[in-house]
Amino acid sequence: MQSERCDLAVLGGGLSGGLVALAMARHRPDLRVILIERGEKLGGDHVWSFFASDLPPGGEELVEPLIAARWPGYDVHFPGRSRRLSTPYRSATSMKLDAAVRAALPGECIVTGAEVCAATPTSVVLAGGRTIAAGAVIDARGTHGMAHMTGGWQKFMGQTLRLSAPHGLSLPVVMDARVEQVDGYRFVYCLPFSPTEVFVEDTYYADTPALDLPVLRRRLADYAAQHGWRVEAVAYEEAGVLPVIAAGDFDAFWQAGDSGAARAGTAAALIHPLTSYSFPDAVKFALYLSALDNLSGASLERASHAWAADHWRRGRFYRMLSRMLFGAARPEARWRVLKRFYGLPRPLIERFYAGRSGLADKARILAGKPPVPISAALASLAGRGRPLADLATDGRDPA
Repeated sequence: MQSERCDLAVLGGGLSGGLVALAMARHRPDLRVILIERGEKLGGDHVWSFFASDLPPGGEELVEPLIAARWPGYDVHFPGRSRRLSTPYRSATSMKLDAAVRAALPGECIVTGAEVCAATPTSVVLAGGRTIAAGAVIDARGTHGMAHMTGGWQKFMGQTLRLSAPHGLSLPVVMDARVEQVDGYRFVYCLPFSPTEVFVEDTYYADTPALDLPVLRRRLADYAAQHGWRVEAVAYEEAGVLPVIAAGDFDAFWQAGDSGAARAGTAAALIHPLTSYSFPDAVKFALYLSALDNLSGASLERASHAWAADHWRRGRFYRMLSRMLFGAARPEARWRVLKRFYGLPRPLIERFYAGRSGLADKARILAGKPPVPISAALASLAGRGRPLADLATDGRDPA
């Protein structure tokens, strides 16, 4: 039986765990950090995108090695409204995350293809008997459901298409809702990585988590054909289901954790409740952890709980909007809510995505003629959505 020691063991080599490892390597190089991942590569199969305005001080430097493309703005399209916004936009990839972490940590500190059998705040046992004694353990393995949470789902399939001729896009299309509205609010998302390479994602704000992969592939092909794009090859594909949180019992959610270790990412509910957006929160939390003086197991658990509880409190407004989106708007008409939102001032939209909406922003979002019936909106505030406890939320294809 192998046994070893480290200052910090990070369980899970996805976005949250990878960023924690990178932040520690950058700001706490004196610490021995071991990263443990179930898969053979870090980050899984993902494209993560974010607005430059989302990042905290120090965030841009931390994520720079992950960036695959950057643009000076983005477009949105709805029936009767198109808009170009000048907020800089960035995309990162799991391939670059894998390379960045491997460059930052010694090879023996990256353990892949390893199943965690047991974990405590200060120890890890892997399949095969390998044990790691740690000053602290942080669990960033995501979840296979969010017990004690309710809401809806954001589900998606994305493909990188290689084309025989230029696609003609100069900027990302963050939302194209001019498509047929099926299975809730549907939009298509496009990232032009090169003149002849574009990542296209079909996304749904849906009431159920079911993914019909053949249907989604057909819709992606139809979207490309409608734009006159001749596809030579599908170079990459990802699919997943993410929670849209409308309500929940945070204390019960936290107590449902079985290891007692500190938590990060989805395991700590560190996502934007309405957008399912996790990148900025993962960056902020990783930087916060790297600045802590006390990294003992018990202290780190208390710190992660306090951070997650504060994030939960600050998300109250966004959870209310989730209830209104799923409870008040008819599924085929949910696009009207987003169309109205994208008519608001650009700085307000930036603060919304970053989870920093102020009182004036909240009033502006709720003011004016509502895109849903007032009676339905009021009734939705009492609703809690569907249980999220059986949902695979780690970004992997649940099919």
